[in-house]
Amino acid sequence: MNPDLRQVQAAAAAIADHVAVTPVIQSPQLALRTGAAQVFLKLENLQHSGSFKARGALNRILALSPAERKAGVIAMSAGNHAQGVALHCGRLGIPATVVMPLFTPVTKVQRTAAFGANVIQAGETLAEAEQHAHVLAAERGLTFIHPYDDSRVIAGQGSVGLELARQQPDLDDVIIPIGGGGLAAGMALALSAEPSPPRLTGVQSVSFPTLVRYDHDGPPSPAQTLAEGIAVKHPGSRTKPIIDRLFDDVLAVDDLAIEQAIVWLMEEQKIVAEGAGAAPLALLLSRPERFHDRRVALVISGGNIDNRVMASILMRGLVRAGRLARLRIEISDAPGMLAHATALIAEHGGNILEVHHQRLFQDVPVKSAELDVVVEATDSGHVEAMLTALRQAGYPARKLGSAASLPE
Repeated sequence: MNPDLRQVQAAAAAIADHVAVTPVIQSPQLALRTGAAQVFLKLENLQHSGSFKARGALNRILALSPAERKAGVIAMSAGNHAQGVALHCGRLGIPATVVMPLFTPVTKVQRTAAFGANVIQAGETLAEAEQHAHVLAAERGLTFIHPYDDSRVIAGQGSVGLELARQQPDLDDVIIPIGGGGLAAGMALALSAEPSPPRLTGVQSVSFPTLVRYDHDGPPSPAQTLAEGIAVKHPGSRTKPIIDRLFDDVLAVDDLAIEQAIVWLMEEQKIVAEGAGAAPLALLLSRPERFHDRRVALVISGGNIDNRVMASILMRGLVRAGRLARLRIEISDAPGMLAHATALIAEHGGNILEVHHQRLFQDVPVKSAELDVVVEATDSGHVEAMLTALRQAGYPARKLGSAASLPE
């Protein structure tokens, strides 16, 4: 049974009392930066489970028969779908088992278990985890809840589109992240029924460009991405035909663009977004000409990002902006030289965060030493001013590396 608009409307009514109506906020800063007439953010990261996935999971759970509820359900997921299933099964008293691949971050495993699910980690890949889940479903008589290729799941995700149309009518464009395609297909069914339907653009990772509409003849991308929520090798058999029919285009962004989008959302909007959730912004920032003078909505699909990954991304963002830099300074290995060099940095407004004094393990003359200094600055021009001051004082100095040179 293929989903349709009536199923989306029925799903929205069924789940209305149990999921958040997430806000849509306007971002004048983004409109100014990109040349769009207006930019709006649909904040699905504010769902209790941290992503839109709770919608489709609940709609599928509500369709279980009494016998299926008693036996329990099983799902496969590396994060968001797992938490959506666990949340609503825990609330409704339905036994839930979730198979998560071995690479799943510990925080996501812990959150899923905290909602009451029995978490089993198995499989090196999502495909292996799904295979294991199907084996357990057959052995234990459990109902398998697919993360995206299920009509009721698609219909539940489509409730995001119905909300967005009510909250911000007459949009010109909506940018939606696509992995397996459940959110994209559901929202397309809802939004295409509008009197003046918006142009729909999907966004994927360059590492998983399964629906991107061009010949991908460049060098192969690594089969990994910061946007693990859309790291799906094959779109759904139910979702792909809907996307092919209703989307204007599907484009890809790389991890650097996604990183920069995560940093922008955090710094400028105080919004925490995971990689997949930031992908629509990454596309807008990468292709602003496509959305010039148009009213654009971005679906921030989730905010379940690992704290360590978020910290690393923010630090790398500071480096790219010139607000953190690692300087290498050559000094004489004599009393007072270290103090003098660091005092010069302070006199020019630099804040030293780390100092490594190298004598033995660097290829330097025996009566010399090298300082590796991590310094906080206002921008890249400020860093250059500090380097100039050091050189004029007789200290050979240079900036080292890039974001990758900083410790995590």
